[in-house]
Amino acid sequence: MSSTATPLDVAGEDAETAFSLELNQDQRDIRDWAFGFAKNVIRPAAAEWDEREETPWPIIQEAAKIGLYGFEGLGQFSSDPTGLTMALVNEELFWGDAGIAMAMMGTALPVAAIVGAGTPEQMAEWIPQCFGTADDPKVASFCVSEPDAGSDVSALRTTATYDEAKDEWVLNGQKAWATNGGIADIHVIVATVDRALRSRGQAAFIVPPNTTGLTMGTKVRKHGLRASHTADVFLDECRIPGSCLLGGKEKLDAKLARAREGTRSNSQAAMQTFEVTRPTVGAQAIGIARAAYEYALDYAKERKQFGRAIIENQSIAFALADMKMEIDCARLLVWRASWMGRTGQRFTAAEGSMSKLKAGEVAVWATERAIQILGGNGYTREFPVERWHRDAKIYTIFEGTSEIQRLVIARAISGLQIQ
Repeated sequence: MSSTATPLDVAGEDAETAFSLELNQDQRDIRDWAFGFAKNVIRPAAAEWDEREETPWPIIQEAAKIGLYGFEGLGQFSSDPTGLTMALVNEELFWGDAGIAMAMMGTALPVAAIVGAGTPEQMAEWIPQCFGTADDPKVASFCVSEPDAGSDVSALRTTATYDEAKDEWVLNGQKAWATNGGIADIHVIVATVDRALRSRGQAAFIVPPNTTGLTMGTKVRKHGLRASHTADVFLDECRIPGSCLLGGKEKLDAKLARAREGTRSNSQAAMQTFEVTRPTVGAQAIGIARAAYEYALDYAKERKQFGRAIIENQSIAFALADMKMEIDCARLLVWRASWMGRTGQRFTAAEGSMSKLKAGEVAVWATERAIQILGGNGYTREFPVERWHRDAKIYTIFEGTSEIQRLVIARAISGLQIQ
């Protein structure tokens, strides 16, 4: 077998290609590079930035200077034909610290929206601006959720109205829970163009830097991911050029016409982006879970009670065995979904949702188990497992709650519009 055999190679031009889960050399090198940054830069700074609840700009800049943060790096991670490198990088960075890593990788979500819906010209213009430069790094924000529209994306109230005379779109509304909201140079806004069409009447728009009418609301003080900025975004007669409609007006008009005719469509501005990114979000959760498992394992080997290491007790050893097993199971689901997405396989059983659901719930469960293994120490801020538990919880909430993921899976396997 070639040393470059790809993981999960169950289909391809050569029907005789052997199945392999072995990473190739490029994947191992990039994984180890990301791990080194996570270990030597991110993790030592994690507690400080968690307490400060501020965007860690010095760390983002350090990552940008070595190419770990930027559109070239993201392009390298995304170009892996197996789809695994993006998952590998995210797992390692979030192993270091989820808050800091989210401050770095949060820009990947609006970039995914631009790649998914934008024209080549829009990608070339806007994606570099999402990251800035190594000397002056920037972040970007993807704004979908609203105060009254969380899981129900079809209920968005933010509107986009076309001013034909000026060839401008006018955005009005309020976005909630926006990662990098208000501090981003580039905001990608999902808005309603035709309310009667609900989710099929939505489109995504670029709001360029320093655009009048976009302001930041209250910064959210969160349970976890504290180094990642989250805030409301207000749009008040926010005018943007017509060219800032992702995909262009001709494509939007055709989409709206099909929707009005009742033609079935698989295109929806917000959900398209989430489907692409769910395995990556799952990989982030695995990084948190793995950090907790490894710390608890080392602690259990060192901590002595009743004259022996606590790992010599079955109750502790079995808990660690279950943690390892569940993390590996979740990772395999993430790798499968990542491979399927990159190679154009259809998610016939909502495999993307499966990966995010399993990984998120494993992260919450594994970090809680780690606290229990550490006992009272696990409950204090002197040890990192309590922070990892706080960070993990959001993975059963954002980018589709666990309940929504189960609904998506249930609809996929049943063929029914289950409510």
